[in-house]
Amino acid sequence: MNIFSTLNISASGLAAERLRMDLTAQNIANVNTTKTEDGGPYKRKVAVFKEKLQQEIHKRNEKFQGSNEKFQGNGVEVDKIVTDDSPPIMVYDPNHPHANEEGFVAKPNINLADEMVDLITASRAYEANVAVLNATKQIAMKALSIGRG
Repeated sequence: MNIFSTLNISASGLAAERLRMDLTAQNIANVNTTKTEDGGPYKRKVAVFKEKLQQEIHKRNEKFQGSNEKFQGNGVEVDKIVTDDSPPIMVYDPNHPHANEEGFVAKPNINLADEMVDLITASRAYEANVAVLNATKQIAMKALSIGRG
């Protein structure tokens, strides 16, 4: 692993956590959206991460045929964005324009406390990746200054 792969891994973490924060903000912004283009209430969206793997093939000695394959972590990426299909929260509000015959309104399946926890953890993961980038930059600067002296 070299200094550039460290930077790439941290950068992938920054991008993934940024998307996670954007989705969480979108969920919070739509906490009261009772009608979407699909006709029902807004549905919570969540990013699913997966590890990016870089396959490294190491050949053994010439006398051994085949190869010894090894996978090395190479950061993280967003595998997909999934929609939470849990049922909407039904709230009694007969005066609401989107109320059904019984007077209930289908509200988004969003728990504001859960969204705030997701936002805080994504923010802290983002900060951790920034700290790694800064430390890597300082290490590179120290290495360059040693070469000058």
